[in-house]
Amino acid sequence: MLHAFSAVSPYIKFNPKRVTIDNIVFKLHYRWTFIILIVATILVCSRQYFGEHIKCISDTIPVHVINTYCFFTSTFTVVRHLNNTALANGAIFQPGIGPYDIYEEPIKHHAYYQWVPFLLFGQALCFYMPHFLWKTWEGGRIKALVYGLKMISLSKYLKEQSLNYGQLSVPCLEETECRIKDIRRSMIERMRLNNSWGAHMVFAELLNLINLILQIYWTNLFLGGAFYSLGPKVCAERWTEQMDALDIVFPKVTKCHFRKYGSSGSLQMHDTLCVMALNIINEKIYTILWFWYTFLFILTLLGLIWRASTFLFYKNTKFTRVSFYWAKPGRIDDYELTAVINKCNFSNWTYLFFLRSNLSEFVFNKVIYHLSSEFPIEQRDNVINAAKQSSKDDDLGPSRMQTLRVDEIDSPLLKEKDINKLE
Repeated sequence: MLHAFSAVSPYIKFNPKRVTIDNIVFKLHYRWTFIILIVATILVCSRQYFGEHIKCISDTIPVHVINTYCFFTSTFTVVRHLNNTALANGAIFQPGIGPYDIYEEPIKHHAYYQWVPFLLFGQALCFYMPHFLWKTWEGGRIKALVYGLKMISLSKYLKEQSLNYGQLSVPCLEETECRIKDIRRSMIERMRLNNSWGAHMVFAELLNLINLILQIYWTNLFLGGAFYSLGPKVCAERWTEQMDALDIVFPKVTKCHFRKYGSSGSLQMHDTLCVMALNIINEKIYTILWFWYTFLFILTLLGLIWRASTFLFYKNTKFTRVSFYWAKPGRIDDYELTAVINKCNFSNWTYLFFLRSNLSEFVFNKVIYHLSSEFPIEQRDNVINAAKQSSKDDDLGPSRMQTLRVDEIDSPLLKEKDINKLE
């Protein structure tokens, strides 16, 4: 049985080196919901574990013929016999099964079971689609910048040559310095040129909510309007009544009419009982999905509230410090952080947030330090420049007697004291 689920194993492997380009709510959509739906699809299609999907009783019709016919056409239950009192009194032996007037009494048809695996698989693809679009729009920019920097603590032992062993990559000190320069240059270029990164991400998160609402609506439509109230009814009736909502939506025994011409040419109708073994699995799948979709809907709304708060308060230093600490614990200088976020729009701030999620405290602080030198706070910058001018007046000619920048684009980014911090 474990071999049947090997197809989903690549999606549940924990990879600490995976680059983060989304949040936990996004992952619940494209990873965990996708896995749940794929596993459900495999279960529905696995006859060897649960037997034939349908088995019908007939004395005169060949078994394989009646089974195939009743599976391809809809079976039904009698509405009048969906009665807890009659079931408790022994008037009927299964919900919805009993004698009825074929021309006058209402019946409830059940044809959804043919389409369950197709619907589940289609829903799995729908939950993966926003992630696919977001990866396409993101273009691997974060991964290209941070790849290999997660192993930076080992760089002190590699002064001139990087280490590449299988999937392990450890940059040397020189390469680490170049990587930090690349991150800074990329951030500066993004501030000047590209403002759509954050908009694409917000749109993808909105797509998650829209897709979830559509999947709930389609599932309810698919089950004849019974999905919306399925969870509360199961909780209220499952352990108190002989017949509950699952017995009505997913009957274990149904009726089927098979018509054929007799030897004299007259039309004969054969009334058969069909055992729906597959509904034992279907009822569990859709009960789990009801609770999962409810949980996912609440978290998705909370995730969008969080995204709205980042849009409203991203200029606030305290909010940004808390947000970056949530992304990955670590301390950041408030003055340097303020200098950077004052020049950021929402898209730039979001880009920084995901850089923080993927970089160590040391590397991210270096990035913030060098970015803050590009966008200094005026009062603090004047004090620093005055101190630097005062200490270098004897060495500077008139052509150099001007405001100095804390950092130049080609100056070394890793000083000797910073190398010691790599430990």
